[in-house]
Amino acid sequence: MFAAAASLSAALPASALTLEHKGLVAGWLVGRLERPVNPQAGARFIPEFSLSQKVSGSFSLAGEFSFNGFGVARFPSGEDAQTDGDIEPYRFWLRLGTDRFEARIGLQKINFGSASLLRPLMWFDSLDPRDPLQLTDGVYGVLLRYYFLNNTNIWAWALYGNDSPKGWEAVATAKGTVEFGGRAQLPLWSGELALTYHHRQFDIVPALAGPMSSAGERVPESRIGLDGKWDLGVGLWIEGTLTHQESDLLPQPWQRAFTVGLDYTFKWGNGLNVLGEHLRLDRGAKPFGPGDGTDFSALFFRYPVNTFVDLTAIFYYDWKEKDFYRFLSWQRTYDRWRFSIIAFWNPDAFRIFPTQPGGNPFSGKGLQIMAAFNY
Repeated sequence: MFAAAASLSAALPASALTLEHKGLVAGWLVGRLERPVNPQAGARFIPEFSLSQKVSGSFSLAGEFSFNGFGVARFPSGEDAQTDGDIEPYRFWLRLGTDRFEARIGLQKINFGSASLLRPLMWFDSLDPRDPLQLTDGVYGVLLRYYFLNNTNIWAWALYGNDSPKGWEAVATAKGTVEFGGRAQLPLWSGELALTYHHRQFDIVPALAGPMSSAGERVPESRIGLDGKWDLGVGLWIEGTLTHQESDLLPQPWQRAFTVGLDYTFKWGNGLNVLGEHLRLDRGAKPFGPGDGTDFSALFFRYPVNTFVDLTAIFYYDWKEKDFYRFLSWQRTYDRWRFSIIAFWNPDAFRIFPTQPGGNPFSGKGLQIMAAFNY
């Protein structure tokens, strides 16, 4: 992709080319507030290179190229230190567009939807609202977007070469196959409403269909999503998905997810923002009707102490397992520095969010101290 960018840029006036470099360096310490402590130390480095260039008329070329490097050292009680680390592409895309249209190709972040804490439309990312760095892996593909003057916008995409599960996926897309989909978002009353579709194929595994299933049988999967958000004095939003996996070997080929959320900022002090969401997940033999499922509820509180300091609390409840997830954060921000102190009290096994490679685990009871520098 660097070669493609260089070839395009070489054909255009050098005076119009803008190159920039920035990045993120972060380090953290984590300790459990119970025995054994099992401390952990980690660091992350994400250098980012970007370019932009006027092409002709209203068209411009832009690109972003970044890498995600991390290292983690764990110190289990009574054992030798355990280390892990890697460096991999984080964003690697080129964009050709105008004020109302863009075509983007490469490794990029694609996310959408109205929900914030419990997201049925977390199809292509794994953003965790508790993560101070707000990092997520990208996907390889082509994304087209067009924006109309009335704020209606349409999306279309095709993905290829994404060999790991994305978002809520339990099984990765089959190798050598193309995923495709689209989204239409339009204004409605005091907010907006959107319809989203995606199709892919995956190879069936015994974990889904049982030990007697045929290994490697290819299963088409189609998803449809509906989401909307409105300002009614309080913020109100809905987000739901329906997924069908077309195989007679799957006893429950239909998956349903639905979230409803509200938020309001109370005029106490500097303003206390309160946000709540409830998610219902289930699967069944038919698109609607009885099924096996679970419910999650979430509450978010944010209070800005001043311009530089934020206090945040996030609570989740798993109604099926009767588990609480608790997260408290103090964050101080300067021009380039951000310091966080995070206390958490969670189950040992997570059921809500996929974890980032080399990520900061919030399992069990513990405390994390993080420093991040944006240069």
